[in-house]
Amino acid sequence: MPTLYEWLIGTRYLRSTHRRGFVSFVALVSVLGLALGVATLIVVLSVMNGFQREIRSRILSVTSHATMMGITGDLSDWPTVRREVLKQPGVKAAAPYIEEQAMLANGANIAGATVRGVLPEDEKTTDGVAQRVIEGSFSDLKAGEYNTILGSALAKELNVHSGGTVVLIAPDGIATPTGVVPRMRRFRVAGIFQSGMYEIDRGLALVHMADAARLFRLDDRVTGLRLALQDPLRAPATVRKVALALGGNFYVRDWTMDHENFFRSIESMTNMMFIILFMIVAVAAFNIVATLVMIVKEKQTDIAILRTLGAGPPNVLLTFAVQGVLIGLAGTTLGAALGKVLSDNLGTIVAVLQQVFDTQFIDARVYYISDLPTYVESGDVLRICGVAFVLCALATIYPAWRAARTAPAQALRHE
Repeated sequence: MPTLYEWLIGTRYLRSTHRRGFVSFVALVSVLGLALGVATLIVVLSVMNGFQREIRSRILSVTSHATMMGITGDLSDWPTVRREVLKQPGVKAAAPYIEEQAMLANGANIAGATVRGVLPEDEKTTDGVAQRVIEGSFSDLKAGEYNTILGSALAKELNVHSGGTVVLIAPDGIATPTGVVPRMRRFRVAGIFQSGMYEIDRGLALVHMADAARLFRLDDRVTGLRLALQDPLRAPATVRKVALALGGNFYVRDWTMDHENFFRSIESMTNMMFIILFMIVAVAAFNIVATLVMIVKEKQTDIAILRTLGAGPPNVLLTFAVQGVLIGLAGTTLGAALGKVLSDNLGTIVAVLQQVFDTQFIDARVYYISDLPTYVESGDVLRICGVAFVLCALATIYPAWRAARTAPAQALRHE
């Protein structure tokens, strides 16, 4: 550990005076470079964490936590299965549903979408879409009236509003003497929902389950049960336990499987961004080598005098190691503070930049969200600062070792 005089000498070399102004300026540049690298890495990881948390939150708020389907593709005795499912621990609610792919048309406007038949009262217990109807009412889905509630992006693509009509075209047709004719049915648009997820708003149309059963000719059968769980983050394990408790013979899925590739890509991107941007921190950290080498070169005479006064090589090494450690500590601390401030205010900064440059940085059709959420995880900050500080400490080894090897007689030969 450095003693008092080693600490005083090391810090004095970093302070700006008439003779040492340039060296102190280089040290300041090293601190700012390290701070900028640390702050950039914190901001980027905060954006990635915020993006992942926001998407996960929105997915869990508008989709079921898990689904149970029959091995053959449908459930015939679903009321019994539902009663048994509701008895299982960890299950809050279960709602039957029918789901098929279909085409929707409004004049010349045609779009493919998922048509989901639901029971409105049951669906409110498992799906947040029921609470995100911005036009009409979810209770307008009544058996036999052939009403539908469309996602906002889907309604926009079809150019239809509440009160209008769309033609729903089922995938399997009806055989006639003139050939196979697709089954079609006109539905009245009873409402529009907006979930905040473009993928759902563009690709989902809700109808009453009885109307869907008639359209897709399922009689009393359903596609499966949609489950709401007490702990959505444990959905994979919970839904499998429920299926096994009922004797198996179910095909189960959960929200992590439906979006597995998406979250895996985010995780891979986060790791790659950490590695790539960490190069900035590494370059800034190794800038300390150049700074300390310059200080050692300038202070050859001072080092020689210290040696003649009794300072040993370990004392000289610690004197210059103090400078590198202080630069690293100042840079990482400043960078952590700057990164935290930028992350907390990034949404406002982006909004201002979008207004100034009259552009849209985040397209909801690509990124699923229209704003830029951030979430600073303390673990990420500690990891970034810790690794940056270790690099700075390692960068001080060579210059300090070089200073410790200074020979007093050779350094004072021309003085």
